[in-house]
Amino acid sequence: MQTTLRSILTFDGRGLHSGAPARLTLRPAAANTGIVFVRTDAAGQGARIAALWHNVEVSPLNTRLTQGDVSISTIEHLMAALSGCGVHNVIVDIDGPEVPIMDGSAAAFVRGIVSTGLTQMAAPLRAIEILDEVHVDHNGAWASLRPATSLQIDFEIDFPDAAIGHQHKTLNMANGSFVRNLSDSRTFCRNVDVDDMRSHGLALGGTMENAVVVDGARVLTPGGLRHADEPVRHKMLDALGDLYTAGLPILGRYTGYKAGHNLTNALLRALFAHPDAWRPVTCDAQIAARLPGVGVSVADLHAVA
Repeated sequence: MQTTLRSILTFDGRGLHSGAPARLTLRPAAANTGIVFVRTDAAGQGARIAALWHNVEVSPLNTRLTQGDVSISTIEHLMAALSGCGVHNVIVDIDGPEVPIMDGSAAAFVRGIVSTGLTQMAAPLRAIEILDEVHVDHNGAWASLRPATSLQIDFEIDFPDAAIGHQHKTLNMANGSFVRNLSDSRTFCRNVDVDDMRSHGLALGGTMENAVVVDGARVLTPGGLRHADEPVRHKMLDALGDLYTAGLPILGRYTGYKAGHNLTNALLRALFAHPDAWRPVTCDAQIAARLPGVGVSVADLHAVA
């Protein structure tokens, strides 16, 4: 069955790229609402934006929802937490242009969601079953969706900095895997890119407390990495969040090679442009058991930083 939050959750912080302060409030929502963002500081019809793939605007280094003159940036970590914790309906009030970055991962959102708990609703849950492969590529990077009985994420990255290098990981997202294995993995960047990003109005809120910064073989962020392969884990976290803009959980295998937010959105656009490649399915207990978020418990938080 569909779920929503048991009670209201509030988070305060600053945006990674804008540096702007924002208060984020997650509110329980009715069945079939989905994930809907509301810019409480904006007036007019554009203040309410559904977190769906066709409302995603191409933007560098983050996923941004746009409707009219109103936008909400860097939704991917929160979307990953909602997907990975099995939250299907929620209203997200935000009084600024960008979701707070917190510590650069989804850990704070996950901790709040799991601690407050979910309410099961009297409405059946549907999922998207992938029937045929869909593939997109751009400048040597690519992403695909193929049939699978659960959501699986396979990701590969390759960076010149030895602190990252070549990393490859595959995980089944069922059974609380996201909470235990991915949710505490932080966003990262190369020190050589910081000045360029800031000259383009990006990473203005970035600090050593909310991002992993690498310089060659060195990790400049105090405390180092939380996992030896934290960068690829974070890319998988991003992919999970971006895939949740499909509007429903996905039963399929996502493979990404050097893929980013824009490529994953292009993949969803390609998927929905080919109706023979997918179908909606109503989840019985057997299907639901294979979805992200099912089986998550407070005990899983012990693995989260």
